[in-house]
Amino acid sequence: MADVIDYKIIGDDIQAVEVELDTGEGVRAEVGAMMFMEDGIEMQTSTGGGLFSGFKRMVTGESFFITTFLNNGRSKRHITLGAPYPGKIIPLDLGTLGGKFICQKDGFLCAAKGIEIGVEFTKRIGAGLFGGEGFILQRLEGDGMAFIHAGGTIIKKELQPGETLRVDTGCLVALSPNVDYDIQFIGGFKNALFGGEGLFLVRLTGPGTVYLQSLPFSRLADRIFAAATYQQKEERRGLGGLGTIGGAILGGSILGNILGGGGDSGGDNNF
Repeated sequence: MADVIDYKIIGDDIQAVEVELDTGEGVRAEVGAMMFMEDGIEMQTSTGGGLFSGFKRMVTGESFFITTFLNNGRSKRHITLGAPYPGKIIPLDLGTLGGKFICQKDGFLCAAKGIEIGVEFTKRIGAGLFGGEGFILQRLEGDGMAFIHAGGTIIKKELQPGETLRVDTGCLVALSPNVDYDIQFIGGFKNALFGGEGLFLVRLTGPGTVYLQSLPFSRLADRIFAAATYQQKEERRGLGGLGTIGGAILGGSILGNILGGGGDSGGDNNF
């Protein structure tokens, strides 16, 4: 039986969640997620159920350890937890979602004490090899609140029985267990080579609930890496990143002033 907690989502594009704990209540969170907490809350870091539980979290992309924040005070206390990168926090009431939900392997942020964080294996080899998340997803089980995070804007889709949706492999955040999850080849020689969407799409078939993200962290990381690489190349070209021509002109002017005494100055340069 999970603790019944109250919460408030703070912020818009870079969100945090404030959790209100009654006496004796607790929240479990990923290591490093805590921003600040009030007096009376005790922090307990452990594997959350033995070495096997720790290893299970490691294979899903999370930390080996998990931290429980327990209110040992005599009145209500608050703790605020932040997501690791820009995006949204999705609250999931597992009690109204059938007691189980599946999310991307690094999507878990925190949950009420009593929620189990486990491993969910993809049922098809193709989905595991080309689905973007690998063979291993996270399974959240219980009857309380859990919170996951994702990048960019979040879109919630309610698929009807037999309704299908094709999704970029990195944009899938979470889905209810009854949604069928498979991989579909994008098709077409030019589409595969020049479409920029990869070779495969995730094919989701209802019924069930699906959460999608507009900015997967992998896409954000690729853009940052590309920009950083480009900047390094520009800095190596020309002086001050001005390019070859601008660098040559400015560099030649400065060098000429140093070696030639500045043109209109008859005195020596002092260094």
